[in-house]
Amino acid sequence: MINKKTFLSDFSASIVVFLVALPLCLGVAVASGAPPFSGIIAGVIGGIVVGYLSGSNISVSGPAAGLTSIVAAAILDLKFFEAFLLAVFLSGIIQVAMGLLKAGVIGDFIPNSVIKGMLAAIGIILILKQIPHFVGYDADPEGDEEFFQLDQENTFSELFSLLNHFEFGAFIIALVGVSILMLWESNSIKNSKVFKLIPGPLLAVVIGIFINELFDLFWPQISLKSEHLVQLPIFTSSDDFFSSLKYPVWSQILNYKVWIVAFTIAIVASIETLLSIEAVDKIDPQKNITPANKELIAQGIGNSLSGLIGGIPITSVIVRSSANVNSGGKTKLSTILHGFFLLLSVLFVASILNLIPKSVLAAILILTGYKLANIQIFKEYYKKGFDQFAPFIITIIAIVFTDLLKGIAIGILVGLFFTIRSNFRTSIFIIKDNNNYLIRLRKEVSFLNKSFVKRSLAKIPNNSAVIIDPTKAEFIDKDIVDLVNDFIETSSSKGIRVYIERIKGKPEVFIDTAHKQIKS
Repeated sequence: MINKKTFLSDFSASIVVFLVALPLCLGVAVASGAPPFSGIIAGVIGGIVVGYLSGSNISVSGPAAGLTSIVAAAILDLKFFEAFLLAVFLSGIIQVAMGLLKAGVIGDFIPNSVIKGMLAAIGIILILKQIPHFVGYDADPEGDEEFFQLDQENTFSELFSLLNHFEFGAFIIALVGVSILMLWESNSIKNSKVFKLIPGPLLAVVIGIFINELFDLFWPQISLKSEHLVQLPIFTSSDDFFSSLKYPVWSQILNYKVWIVAFTIAIVASIETLLSIEAVDKIDPQKNITPANKELIAQGIGNSLSGLIGGIPITSVIVRSSANVNSGGKTKLSTILHGFFLLLSVLFVASILNLIPKSVLAAILILTGYKLANIQIFKEYYKKGFDQFAPFIITIIAIVFTDLLKGIAIGILVGLFFTIRSNFRTSIFIIKDNNNYLIRLRKEVSFLNKSFVKRSLAKIPNNSAVIIDPTKAEFIDKDIVDLVNDFIETSSSKGIRVYIERIKGKPEVFIDTAHKQIKS
């Protein structure tokens, strides 16, 4: 597990992932209506357990923003949190079964343009959602990614409301944080043997704490109070820690609502995980392919354990995985270490971590979002043509204005439309030379091509010569066969001469002008 060659880069990356995961674990829990500590538990299990069992070296798992609305509705419906924990435990069992049944193949049907659109959309959402935290407006939890927010605002209206809640101290700390992060991206730092060993985000956080302490001493009117700082639960003893854990209520095992929630979480979490690992594999510098079924099993075990000790559901998460890649994570060690750091943080250093300004963490997340939504990605897909750019951009718009899962569903439908459209156009090839026509059938010619074939045949003028070439077609639908045969039967009355290219050894499907079967 520990590789001496990659240890330093993995250790450095684990600190960055920890700093990114910490506010998101708390924020997702709060947005879900669950106890904040349940988000930390999920993050610990996602890092240590799922990180160890996963087939990916760089994927990071934890509580997912895409499940917040489902979790919130489930907790309300089941009346108490312990019944919900039972549903989380059962959802993990269901996910393991899905992995054993090879359900991971679902991820292979997602178009690349949709996956890239999802990555860019998450980057844009990160930027838009973190701008209010950047200036000290912390009404919406950090982990909320949905368009309509818990504070009765939406993603864009929040940007106008922040003007009335501007915290000058938070803004200064965030600006310093961004400056440090950008400096650490420069070649002079990357080429330095000393400075490159210090994670930029860690330095930004430490200096952010120091600046706020200075404000508290010399300029208290702009110092940040507790609501603008990280708020981890503080445990005074091991007994206090273990007494805070919550456990499933097994008496609810026959409650049909529990099983409905369990299946819902299992299916949605599995889809989000499969989408995430597809996306993470795209940004993996080593271009490894994550075994989808193994990932479902790992996630299932993680969710069962999370539910057993009071955690919310887990999925593979793009934001944390992206931070891991961008910070130089090479092996599973970075993922696992970040899980241990989350655990140690609540056990031993919660009071220190509660000094971290949320605005400096927002700066880290904004830079992470920028890397996901880099302008080069938009240029790349624009150059690929409309069939690729349209699903890409529509996926982005749909995710930004709804949520991750709804946006992905819209993106898949759009991608499917353009795939069918592309196949539809390339299945029929028509060349005109004066009054001579070549109609070549290629690939699979299905009933979807019927309208196009009908229009094309209707446009052929009287006294023309038509060659119909089906030699390149792998499949010709019966509707197309009937349509062409009808055209051939009426062609002689219009003076149209029809010639059919023949293929040896295949059954005859078209008729010639003498009404004899000929080979296609």
